[in-house]
Amino acid sequence: MADTKYIFVTGGVVSSLGKGIIAASLGKLLQSRGYKVTIQKFDPYINVDPGTLNPYEHGECYVTVDGHEADLDLGHYERFLNIQTTRANNITTGRIYQSVIEKERRGDYLGKTVQVIPHITDEIKRNVKQLGIKNKFDFVITEIGGTVGDIESTPFLEAVRQLRWELGRSCFCVHLTYVPYIAAAGEVKTKPTQHSVKELQSLGIQPDMLVLRTERRLNNELLHKVALFCNVELSAVMQSVDVSTIYEVPIMMQKQGMDEVVLRKMNMPVGSDSDMEQWNAFLQKRKEAKKEVCIKLVGKYAELPDAYKSITEALSQAAIYNNRKLVLDVCHSEKLDENNVVDTLKDADGIVIAPGFGQRGIEGKFVALKYAREQDIPTFGICLGMQCMVIEYARDVLGLTGANSTEMDPLAEDKVIDLMEEQKHITNMGGSMRLGAYECTLKKGSLAYKAYGKIKIEERHRHRYEFNNEYKGRLEDAGMKCTGINPESELVEIVEVPALRWFLGTQFHPEYNSTVLSPNPLFMSFMEAASHTKDK
Repeated sequence: MADTKYIFVTGGVVSSLGKGIIAASLGKLLQSRGYKVTIQKFDPYINVDPGTLNPYEHGECYVTVDGHEADLDLGHYERFLNIQTTRANNITTGRIYQSVIEKERRGDYLGKTVQVIPHITDEIKRNVKQLGIKNKFDFVITEIGGTVGDIESTPFLEAVRQLRWELGRSCFCVHLTYVPYIAAAGEVKTKPTQHSVKELQSLGIQPDMLVLRTERRLNNELLHKVALFCNVELSAVMQSVDVSTIYEVPIMMQKQGMDEVVLRKMNMPVGSDSDMEQWNAFLQKRKEAKKEVCIKLVGKYAELPDAYKSITEALSQAAIYNNRKLVLDVCHSEKLDENNVVDTLKDADGIVIAPGFGQRGIEGKFVALKYAREQDIPTFGICLGMQCMVIEYARDVLGLTGANSTEMDPLAEDKVIDLMEEQKHITNMGGSMRLGAYECTLKKGSLAYKAYGKIKIEERHRHRYEFNNEYKGRLEDAGMKCTGINPESELVEIVEVPALRWFLGTQFHPEYNSTVLSPNPLFMSFMEAASHTKDK
């Protein structure tokens, strides 16, 4: 335990300051110096996981390789650090209480009164330490969700206070706050930061580093003032100014010596120079990309960017590696119909049909798919998007006008998409879908095979419904080929229409396996096709 160092990232003043990006940036900088790093997120809500949360409540639900439905910040962790996370990297209050109550029911506490302190805080601490010990990480960075002062976050912060005493110099606290600019006064104000730090100190936690989120660069006088009033060393006061992309944040923090301050304060060798060469090369490619590529993302959460966070980031990464500047237009599928589809999609170089659940907006996806297929526009369907591809093709090419998914119509005449057999008797909705990484065998010569360059791949899933193999032969005879198959279940994972320029759907979510330094091959192939469309 003593070998692993633990860093906690807390937030104050307001939410949505970017704790996850700061945590991921620090992790990236430590990783670039040769240290083995992971990041976990503690969410203070009582849901056991975000799997049953509406995207309007929570944004995207991210899926780990071991099938855990997690907070979207885990996507940032993976994209920045080029690592794979598991269920151990995302803990909610619900998970903590569930574990404690199960232990109480088994009699593990020997009849003692179960309380927040020490039982809940002990369970929180166990989850923090276990991640470091089990995997022998040099650093475990733990982001505490919410804002200091929230009732929900109190047990987590109390656990941090206890760990500071138990771990000594092996524990480090980073506090992110907001420094607002008051336009009428023409000044930035540090008072909210001072109050936030005092709130944290009242809980027994003295931050070792402050990160000041601000729209305007702060002068040395303000930084001195914050250091003095918040009892933090001046060199440990960082400022996080707005930048054009989140991927610039690690470089901004590196220039201020964030990683060096952390290592010095934790008695760790700074080591050799930080190796950020690949990261800087990526940013340089982004800067040099001048040609635009227009991608239309068709989904029912058009007004909610975080609902498709991993997809938009995967598209952005693929565009940059194809030397393109991404112009992304998220189109509301509920508002899309035959009367406006041409005006909405006519300038698309590529179209993505988004994943999701339920009937709302589904007809708009069918309209978009028919237009994309008939106009031969590169089109990428993901999860429900792939299922919509199959339904639209069955209706308009095979002539099965009653084709549908039993999710939308349980009495459909032609159930080309049907509930998976193992899902038919499930009543508990939480964590019961087909989740996590599964193998897929690709057909040689297919688009997918050319993209991946190999026959065996592994991608992550999150679904209950599947391609109905009873229609496989008829669809293939009509030109829609099944080019990716799960070797165990025979589940169709990928469909393509080879007669078209690039028309492919995946039952899995390839966006979860796309990082800054390792963009997903399918997104790269799709973006290349869209770029060629643009050029022609």
